[in-house]
This record gives sequence, C-alpha cells and structure tokens, in this order.
Amino acid sequence: MTTLERHLGLGRAIIVGLAAMIGAGVFYVWAPAAAAAGTGLLIGLVIAGVIASLNALSSAQLAMAYPVSGGAYAFGRATLGPWWGFAAGWLFLAGKTASAGAIALIAGGYLWPEQSRAVAVAAVVVLGAVNMAGIRTTAGVSAAIVFTVLGGLLVVFAVIGLGGSLAEARLDLGTITDAGWYGILQSAGLLFFCFAGYARMATLGEEVRDPRHTLPRAIITALGITLVIYAVIGVLCVTILGPAVLATSTSPLADVLGGDEPWTGLARMVAAVACLGSLVGILAGLSRTGLAMARERDLPGPLSRISTRTHAPVVAEATVGIAAIAGILLLDPARLVGFSACAVLVYYAIAHLSALRQGPADRWLPRVIQYAGVAGCLLLAVTLPWQGVLAAAAWLAVGLAGRGIRLALAARPR
Repeated sequence: MTTLERHLGLGRAIIVGLAAMIGAGVFYVWAPAAAAAGTGLLIGLVIAGVIASLNALSSAQLAMAYPVSGGAYAFGRATLGPWWGFAAGWLFLAGKTASAGAIALIAGGYLWPEQSRAVAVAAVVVLGAVNMAGIRTTAGVSAAIVFTVLGGLLVVFAVIGLGGSLAEARLDLGTITDAGWYGILQSAGLLFFCFAGYARMATLGEEVRDPRHTLPRAIITALGITLVIYAVIGVLCVTILGPAVLATSTSPLADVLGGDEPWTGLARMVAAVACLGSLVGILAGLSRTGLAMARERDLPGPLSRISTRTHAPVVAEATVGIAAIAGILLLDPARLVGFSACAVLVYYAIAHLSALRQGPADRWLPRVIQYAGVAGCLLLAVTLPWQGVLAAAAWLAVGLAGRGIRLALAARPR
C-alpha cells in the first residue's frame, strides 16, 4: 500500500502545526541569538517572523495547487523540475533530521540534564512509535501537548506578571544595534529555527480533508498564534534577564522566573513537553517527505511502504528515527541548530521559486512575496555560523552528485 488516508480537518491540522512550532527551539535559541545580537535579537525576531510569514504564504499557495505529501519536494518537482525538487527534499530531510535531534536533546536537558542523550534517544523511539500508529494518533497526542503547553505558558506569564519581575524590567533600546547588522541577521537565522515547524503542515496534503481550503488556513492560523507567543517570550527574556545573562542561559524561561520553586520546575516541564510536541510533528513530516521521494525513486523504494493497518509510512518513520538518533549521539544542539536552519532556509527559497512558476489559475499572491522570500531566506542562510553553512552546502553537493551518478548508471545500456 502506498497511499495515505484523509483524516484531518482544519482544527486538527492547526494543532499539528502548533505542536510542531511551539517548542521548536523556542526554549533554547534565545541564548545563541542573544550571544549573536544582544538586545538586537528583538529585531532578529521580527525579521525571522516576516520571513516565516512569507514562507507560509507561498507554502499555502503551493499546497492549494499540489495537495500531496512531500512539501517543497513535490512543489519543486512539479514546477521547476526533478533536480530542484530533489534538492529541496534532500535539504529538508537533513535539516529537519538535525532539528529533530536538537529538539530531542533540548528536551533531554530539561527532563534529566545528566542523562540528556539517553532521554533524547528514548523520546525519538517513543514518538516514532506514536507516529507509526497513524496520523489520528499523532494528531491526538499533538492536541494533548498543545493544550498542556499553552496552559503552562499562561501560568508562567501570570506568575511573572504578579511576581513583579516585569515591573522592574528595563529594555535599553539604545543598544539594540550595537552588535551590528551581521549579528542581528545571524540571530534572525537562528530564531527562524523556532518557526520552521510549519513545514510539517505543508507535508500533510494527502491526510487533510479538502486540502485546497484547509491547508492555507491551517498554515496561516498556526503561524499567527505562534508569532504572538514567541514575541511575548522574547520580550520577557530580554527585558527581565538582559542580553548578557540571556546569552549564557541554558534554560531562559526558567531563569526568567528567578529560580523560584515550584514555578521554575513548571517552566522546565512546559519546555520539555513543548519540545516533545515539536518532535512528534517533525518526525511525522520527515517520514512523509521520505515517502514522496521514494515514490519518485529519489530514495530507496521500501521507504514508500505504508502500513495497511495504521496507514502510516512505517519504514520511513523507522529510518528517520535511526538518523535522528545518530545525530543525537554524535553532535550537540548548537551545531544541529545552525545546520538545520541553513538547510531549511534554502528549502524554502526553492519553495518560493516554485510558487513563482505557478500559472495565473493557481496564483493568489503577488510575485513580490516570492521575490522577497527568496532574498530573505538566502540572506539569513549565509549569515548563519559558517560551520552550519558549510555542512549544508556539502550535504547538498553530495546529494546532487549521488543522484547524478545514479541516473548515469541507470542510463547505461545493459
């Protein structure tokens, strides 16, 4: 069996997107962003939000025309050609696998710092099994996580407000550009990591009812809710902790509460649960892109196998889980975040190029959205830490070379 079933309506699609975004590094990336830009990370957050919004709009336009699994892999293949589609899918698989590894490690650090890698591996195994049980199980788990996290954040915000920390906070806007625009753009690229979960919704094309109408609304609604939450957390971290303290923090939201129990423990638990929610969505999205690539023979054929019982791509789920575990065991979160952000930004640049090639019948956005999106994605990608940029470029080169060799061998007369 190689086809998926349409089980998700608008509400569940929004919840899957929220689960993938809330927790996708938002409890971690404030520290490296503050180290790069100081108070200027607030400008970086605005830039990241604008780029994410442009990406969401183009993804929504594409999803309406191509309601299939695979996201920009399928979009690029249909509008730009197989090579562009392969590049998008190849980058997405690597970038989001790195993202899954980073988020699992962040969750492990919150739950059991001394055994963070073991906890991260266990999280990938358990949530991979959840996804193998089918999209309705994934959506149910995502809903429970989203409501738990939103409720916990409301309590945290209330404690901060009632505790007087916010009244004593001061924001020095005079230093907002002291790190320079390179630092601000680098912080924007790092903060973009937080928003990248909405790519999960673009891979839901075959599992959403009435996808041409449901997907655009789900993508834009989930992103809008997430933007508001991130803006509140970012302002609280900068104003209460200050950029210098924030840059060295390993648990910014807990530190904002000043170490007061039981609220610090609550903040850590909320952060861990949010990370797990993001992880379940990202692992599911990765398996759907692997499924789409296997159908087109860009990845081994067995990855396209779908369980007749759960209607989930079980082989792709297992393969993605193994790859994420390898990243957990070999790399640290900071390296994974930089590589992931670069790969996913280039992935979205290809999505914008795909949207530019759409005909008048499928287009409802002005082309300036796509031009600005391509420029913004590539600008943020090249300003990220050089190690991540170099690794992403090398990964893309290896993939393109491997595809070229495979096609050349297949074309040889036998």
